[in-house]
Amino acid sequence: MAANKKIFTATELAKHTHKDSLYVAIHGKVYDCSGFIDEHPGGEEVLLDEAGKDATESFEDVGHSDEARDIMSKLYVGEYQAGSGEKAKSTYASTPKPIPAADPVESGSKLQYVVALAIIAGAVLWKVIR
Repeated sequence: MAANKKIFTATELAKHTHKDSLYVAIHGKVYDCSGFIDEHPGGEEVLLDEAGKDATESFEDVGHSDEARDIMSKLYVGEYQAGSGEKAKSTYASTPKPIPAADPVESGSKLQYVVALAIIAGAVLWKVIR
C-alpha cells in the first residue's frame, strides 16, 4: 500500500457504483473491485449492491477467508473518510450490540414448567418400566 493514497468522502465513493468503476469501503479503506467483479465467488450482484458505499457490515457478516483479504490488499486505492452526519461503519467489529437481559420472572416460570414436565415424564416412565 502506497503512502500517498487518495482520501474518499461518501460523495466521491458514491460515484463508483457501476461495473466498470466499482468501489467499496471496508474498515475505512477503499477498494476498486471493478476488475474483480467477474471473479467474485458471491457473484457480481453482491458487489453491485454494496457499490459506492461502506460495505464493512456486509463484508463481515459473510465471514470472508484469509485469501479474500489477501486479494483485497491488491485492490486498495485509498482511505474512506465518513463525512459529518455519517457514522463510519469501520468500528463494526469492535462495538458489539448489547444482549438484552432475560426477565427473571419469565425465566423462572418457564423453568417451573420444565421441572413439572420432567416429574410427570419420570412418573410415567417409572409406571411403564415397573
